[in-house]
Amino acid sequence: MANVRIVEGDLLDQNVEVIVNAWNRNIIPWWLLLPQGVSGAIKRKGGLAPFFALGKLGAIPLGKAVCTKAGKLPYRAIIHVAGINMWWRASPYSIRESVRSAIEIANREKFQSLAFPIIGAGSGGFKEDAALEHMLSALSELTTDAEVLIVKYRRH
Repeated sequence: MANVRIVEGDLLDQNVEVIVNAWNRNIIPWWLLLPQGVSGAIKRKGGLAPFFALGKLGAIPLGKAVCTKAGKLPYRAIIHVAGINMWWRASPYSIRESVRSAIEIANREKFQSLAFPIIGAGSGGFKEDAALEHMLSALSELTTDAEVLIVKYRRH
């Protein structure tokens, strides 16, 4: 099982190597989308470089993940997970597979710490507690040396 802590705060304020961005399937060009949630915060604070890189990667299968540089943010990378479908909805499958895919990248790249938002909550349409339950269930089945934070978004 992964070493998991749940914290409250802002994903972009966490002292970790990598953050996870709850993204879409990357079929609609990012510049057509209204910035919201984690992605909007990344664009405002980190600039557009991660999204230019993301746009070059093409479509992402539901539940899979890709990794880009972090732009102006102080992280080694951003792992973008395709946590919502074409109708902007998350499912137990998309949440669980997004967690698995992000941990696979973290393990492959030997990241020591990463912070997740609650995938599927917010624009994904899931209640926070239900999405968190799916994330914790997926993490309980995975092995990683990385410290994993799940950040419940709370305004300062």
